[in-house]
Amino acid sequence: MNSPFTQSESRTSDAAALHREATVIDGLVIAKWNRELFEDMQRGGLTAANCTVSVWEGFQATVDNIVASNQLMEECSDLVLPVRTTEDIRRAKQEGKTGIIFGFQNAHAYEDQVGYVEVFKQLGVGIVQMCYNTQNLVGTGCYERDGGLSGFGREIVAEMNRVGVMCDLSHVGSNTSREVVLESQKPVCYSHCLPSGLKEHPRNKSDEELKFIADHGGFVGVTMFTPFLRAGVNATVDDYVEAIEYVMNIVGEDAIGIGTDFTQGHDQQFFEWLTHDKGYARRLTSFGEIINPKGIRTIGEFGNLTEALLKRGMSEQQVRKIMGENWVRVLKDVWGE
Repeated sequence: MNSPFTQSESRTSDAAALHREATVIDGLVIAKWNRELFEDMQRGGLTAANCTVSVWEGFQATVDNIVASNQLMEECSDLVLPVRTTEDIRRAKQEGKTGIIFGFQNAHAYEDQVGYVEVFKQLGVGIVQMCYNTQNLVGTGCYERDGGLSGFGREIVAEMNRVGVMCDLSHVGSNTSREVVLESQKPVCYSHCLPSGLKEHPRNKSDEELKFIADHGGFVGVTMFTPFLRAGVNATVDDYVEAIEYVMNIVGEDAIGIGTDFTQGHDQQFFEWLTHDKGYARRLTSFGEIINPKGIRTIGEFGNLTEALLKRGMSEQQVRKIMGENWVRVLKDVWGE
């Protein structure tokens, strides 16, 4: 007797089941924080996400952002919970909620105080990018001549290692990145990047850089930000999977995960703020049209990525690792659990 399901329908059913069971972690979300976003995270089956609470802000403004985020999480406690440990990620999965990890995209909020690293760790900040596109007291971003990691930056890396904060190098210049990789006693990451082997861009990482971070125990989260994808605004979820596969072939299936860089809900003014130095000074870059790949336009469509990975021929075990298990393992190491 013939099955009433086509092969395609069967695959979709298998993918949906796997997505429901899997731990799904997004290594970088910088969307507009509100209840609607948290509801979409639940629709997308998101177990946890690294959510940006600081880019250009200094200490005080970042604390204010965390206060507002805490209030929003309290109001939406039926949907989200704060993450301080990987056990919180497991609890989020069990309770059908999304765990929120606070992250910085710039160490600028540490200002010139090494002690602020521990203060922010106690406030729930578990992942911090060393620089955002330009130079700060720690090192240099990817849009400037790169002088490498400063002496103060070495102190910051050591303190991040000590208290359990992951060093992120996504928008960091290549010299500074290399020196952080060598300086850190714990795994570091590109939480959200793409390979320059598929598209040349200052924000994309070369095959050599990807191999270097992986060879030193680091981790790579692959983004789907279309200005950096080969197909640009015409990209689909399959183009995103192509980039994931490309990176996996370099770093291996244990050093790779997802870091979408979802900017859901933001307007053009927000992107103007991101693309000017310090949020207001010289223009650093222009993204053009911002549209996510077809098939994963919103966080609520996250399940389509699991299906696309399976369709590409990846094993269930590989998909589980990519979608979140690898993130959990490396965060457990860095957070000192």
